[in-house]
Amino acid sequence: MPRVQVFDMNGEKLKQMNISKEIFGIEPNAVVMHAAVVNYLANQRQGTQSTLTRTEVRGGGRKPWRQKGTGHARQGSIRAPQWRHGGVALGPKPRDYSYSLNKKVKRLALKSALSSKVLDKNLIVVDNINLEEYKTKAVINMFKALEVNGKALVVTPEVNEKLVKSANNIPGVKTTLVNTLNVYDILNHDNLVMTVDAVKKIEEVYA
Repeated sequence: MPRVQVFDMNGEKLKQMNISKEIFGIEPNAVVMHAAVVNYLANQRQGTQSTLTRTEVRGGGRKPWRQKGTGHARQGSIRAPQWRHGGVALGPKPRDYSYSLNKKVKRLALKSALSSKVLDKNLIVVDNINLEEYKTKAVINMFKALEVNGKALVVTPEVNEKLVKSANNIPGVKTTLVNTLNVYDILNHDNLVMTVDAVKKIEEVYA
């Protein structure tokens, strides 16, 4: 069973903690993690891009010249795609890019992402994160004490308003909850900072 060090907010070592091998100790599957990231990014797309076709561009109702005898190529409208100010041929139209993944694939991808952080020694477990006031410097000092370098994802079991608002101003730092945790955020951040309660809740949900 994998073991991780538990720290306090000042970077002091408190104890060793056992974590679930089925969630944090599996062999990471790169294929399903890639599928989960592609799915997440596709679901974020708004799909609102739109171009005007020849039927939607203003004008062009009259045939510009007769069919034969002018020496010009035959034309039916001055709003056809080959004309300046004409409509766009085969351009994008509003569409829904979202699709769903198999539930087992999503679970395996999340477990793989969590296990990859443990393998890379980028999982940092904190006993508790208690801020006395809304202060960005308090979160920065905590990261310095924990030797967190680069982008960091902070995971808590429930909403901690002081932490969320204090961390909002720090570039590369994002806070999230256990029930909204996703593979893209885990892989997109260098460090995964979790509280002990968050780890236990993840083990309860995905065991």
